[in-house]
Amino acid sequence: MPTLADIQEEYGFLDPDDRYRLLIDLGRALAPMPAALKTDATLVRGCSASVWVYATQAAERGLHFVADSNAAITKGLVALVLLTVQDQPPAAILATDIEGALAPFDLKAQLSSNRTQGIPNMIALIRETAGRLAG
Repeated sequence: MPTLADIQEEYGFLDPDDRYRLLIDLGRALAPMPAALKTDATLVRGCSASVWVYATQAAERGLHFVADSNAAITKGLVALVLLTVQDQPPAAILATDIEGALAPFDLKAQLSSNRTQGIPNMIALIRETAGRLAG
């Protein structure tokens, strides 16, 4: 996966249709999420599409998230959010300004409110998971 900075740079040069394609490509690049992990416990509430996020903890890598969505653009948004925290220790995730990292993408202006309404809930689930595993 490219870095968030790489994606931001490319995103800034694209027209709206190409931005959608970039998000879809990011979603396609996510590792497949096993069906067994798509449970009510991993479901992100408040998303217009179904979104699942699950974290595993490896001492040398920090928290590694797997995620999926049944909507291509939403899956790309999930991938974008995960780029801000992937493989970081729980304490680092808690200290990360995820919203600030995503602000340059101006997603609320670029996408419909239906597509972006679940992002705060995804971020909350990530932080909740990091908080539970941090201490």
